[in-house]
Amino acid sequence: MTLEYVPGIPVLRPYVDPDNAPFWQAVDRHKFVLQRCADCAIFFQPPRPMCPNCRSMDALEWVPSSGHGKVYSYVTFTSDRMAYPAMKIPYSVVLVELEEGVRLTANIVDVEPEDVYIGMPVEVTFNNPTDDLTLYQFKSRAS
Repeated sequence: MTLEYVPGIPVLRPYVDPDNAPFWQAVDRHKFVLQRCADCAIFFQPPRPMCPNCRSMDALEWVPSSGHGKVYSYVTFTSDRMAYPAMKIPYSVVLVELEEGVRLTANIVDVEPEDVYIGMPVEVTFNNPTDDLTLYQFKSRAS
């Protein structure tokens, strides 16, 4: 299933700030990166100016991610009363636990809503809903 947008309704844009700008800049280039502390080797999301584990502010780095993970949870929108009006229903939003241990929320594509399940192996993919916007999404992958 391909995610379809309703013409004339703006697509939600991510809030970009100094902490998460490198993440969204990578997404714009169809690259997937995560923030990691070089001192304690922990990955974390959302990005921030200090490691939540060891409190380091000097050892934060952006590293490539495989973008592989599993669906931790999901919701399928089947009613326009609950869904974002720019997206045609039905569609699913997944919470994915990546191999690095962090969890991210995004739409899942190329999977029928009734076929999404907890534990489903997924991988990141990219979509350009407008000429000046790139979003990451997830799609099913072989385990």
